Amino acid sequence: MFGYEFPLDIRISFSLFFDEYREFLKSDNKLVRDRAESILKIVEEYPELEQGIITENRVQELLPQIELVLEDSFSQILQKNEIKIATIPFSNVVLKSTQRYNDIISAAGIDFEPQIKNLNEDNYFIMGCSIILNKYYGYKIDFRRPFFYEIPDTIGINRYYRILYNGDFIEIIKTDKAKEINEQDVAELLDNFDNVAIWKEKFPPNSWIFKGIVIANMFDVTTDVSLSDFKASLLRYDKTKDNFIDSFQNIFRAIFNLPEIKVGFSNYNEEDQVFERVPFKSIDSYILFDQYSDDCESALCKGSYYYLFNESKYFAISDVNKYQKSTPQEKIYKNLIAQNINSAIIAPIENHGKLLGVLEIVSPNVHELNSINANKLQDVMPYLVDAVLRSKAKAEDELELVIQQECTSIHPSVYWKFRQEAKRFLRALVDENPVSFREVVFEDVYPLFGQIDIKGSSDARNSAVQKDLVLQLQSISKIINKVGEQDALPIYEQIKFRIDDFIHSVTDRLQVDSEQKILDFVKKDITPLFKHLRKKNKELETLIHEYNTSLDGNIKMLYKYRRAHDESVMLINKEMAALLDKKQEEAQQMYPHYFERFKSDGVEHNMYIGESITKQNSFNKIYLYNLRLWQLQVMCEMENEYYQLKKDLPVALDVASMVLVFSASLSVRFRMDEKRFDVDGTYNARYEVVKKRVDKANIKGTNRRITEKGKLVIVYSQRNDEREYIKYINFLQSKNYLEEEIEMVELDDLQGVTGLKALRVNILYSKNKKDKEYYTYEDLMKELN
Repeated sequence: MFGYEFPLDIRISFSLFFDEYREFLKSDNKLVRDRAESILKIVEEYPELEQGIITENRVQELLPQIELVLEDSFSQILQKNEIKIATIPFSNVVLKSTQRYNDIISAAGIDFEPQIKNLNEDNYFIMGCSIILNKYYGYKIDFRRPFFYEIPDTIGINRYYRILYNGDFIEIIKTDKAKEINEQDVAELLDNFDNVAIWKEKFPPNSWIFKGIVIANMFDVTTDVSLSDFKASLLRYDKTKDNFIDSFQNIFRAIFNLPEIKVGFSNYNEEDQVFERVPFKSIDSYILFDQYSDDCESALCKGSYYYLFNESKYFAISDVNKYQKSTPQEKIYKNLIAQNINSAIIAPIENHGKLLGVLEIVSPNVHELNSINANKLQDVMPYLVDAVLRSKAKAEDELELVIQQECTSIHPSVYWKFRQEAKRFLRALVDENPVSFREVVFEDVYPLFGQIDIKGSSDARNSAVQKDLVLQLQSISKIINKVGEQDALPIYEQIKFRIDDFIHSVTDRLQVDSEQKILDFVKKDITPLFKHLRKKNKELETLIHEYNTSLDGNIKMLYKYRRAHDESVMLINKEMAALLDKKQEEAQQMYPHYFERFKSDGVEHNMYIGESITKQNSFNKIYLYNLRLWQLQVMCEMENEYYQLKKDLPVALDVASMVLVFSASLSVRFRMDEKRFDVDGTYNARYEVVKKRVDKANIKGTNRRITEKGKLVIVYSQRNDEREYIKYINFLQSKNYLEEEIEMVELDDLQGVTGLKALRVNILYSKNKKDKEYYTYEDLMKELN
């Protein structure tokens, strides 16, 4: 009876029904006995009803008798209520059915034949095997899964009916062709559910007999399945797939039982207080209509705005034309009418009181959507909120990714402009327009540059390298001497000679390749030798173990003095950067500006301030002057912070501070290739040249560097800048940041840059943060020592 392979040979039989009726003959109730006798007369006349019917043709011939046998199982009074059929498992053969089932199938169309959803031929075969395992062998293995019929109704909406099988009236009979199944076979089958070949090997087709029928009860679970599909759709949503919104709308049509409704969505941009289209294909916004974004109050009417933002409730419009006539000035009704929408539900998607977006359900029919069926959204909204939260997080990640890929880590003050460009970039991609990420430019901004530099850091590190190399070579030499005493081989003398030569050359002068030469010597000659020597005796093993323990685990070289130097530099950078970052937060509150800092042998920072960096039309030069004063003050505070830190450093290093003044405004462009901001234009490039070279410049006519420990140096070129900064210095002197004396000097000409001058002022320090006495650097060092 199956058009495909099945492990069971189907025999439609009512033998277990007849057994029940034979028991009813013993009943004290005469009506029950009479009924049983009438049914048993049928089997006497048609014994194949008990023995088993093999062909579909014979089933059709015996349908009148089958109807009578099954009459008690299909109550006449429930014919229009129950959805029920007598059948064989996983088949479309219908032996008897209720009136409601017949009506459902009739509504689906003349040629409609119900098919169990998500069950292919292989699944049918394996389900047949599961019946054998459960019914014959008694293995309590749950192969069951929900079975559904998907059947369209008269208005074209697919409805879902869950099938529950009653298997009380079936027998499973083993034939000679059947193979015996043991626990090992079952274990193998459990691990190979999807491998139908193994199942067919254990259960050859038609090797078992199915004798009986099943009663299938069905229940309308359209809403449950639609909600499940809704959740699944949200989880697997792919914005690049055009068919997503179609399947999404079909789910809502099933939930509302309305075949013509459509679904739209608007994203809520809290930062700009606007609704925006989501940048995904095929998702419309009916309240925005032909706009990309619109102000929330403008896009909604007063009533819908109040319900969405104040009450966090849906707003139902049962008759758009009626609402439009009463409030003709409202844009939302004009937009809906222009799209042939006559009823709608506008529902807020919100999480913990925070609006995320708006769900728009619309219909071309008046009164079809209303405040009553809007309540169906209560089951939908929790899942939609979760999906929107995920979608928003994903959208934010995509914006971040575009910015990160096309730019770099962006300072908050200019982040808004990169977001604007990233949104334009993503919209163009969705519209399939040729697009590239445009360079971001800020025009007419004023630059500020400052640095606190570790003085003599390179010399200090070279000294640390020398000490580490000499100490390691001396440790190696000690072991080689001990080996030579125990085993006087000429080769050990030759190794000792090379070690001494390395020590002499490193001590005399550290060359560029000295470290690499010694590293190669240790790696190629010493390390293999020590692996051999440590096996010779306990004394050598102990010496070599002590030597290996003294080495750094990563580079396998002595790293004592270099570690002390590197940790000192790292601590200086960390503390100075932390203080600068903390002070920057305060400065941003005064007036937004671009800020970036870099750590190398010290900390340097760039700042840009101007109208184009802020969204508001609010810039005034007073904010530039304020930032320049703030910069000088913070440089003094960083110097003081450093000298509080100095006593705790592994290596005592000194720092020197400098500020570069550039009086003219310039343009700053984000370089896509270098992922960083840079000044724009040939003239402005002079500023970058000065920044890179000025701290190495000397005071004119001397060999003294312009930067010096204990002094704040302000480099400038214009007389106006000098007057301005002297005012700042005088103020900071009154606050005990700087000493009274101001030194004015000229700088040696730099390559391509001439005419630079500098103001140099001693910074005042205190011994600790509570100390009210202030010292110059020299006085502080004397006091501390």
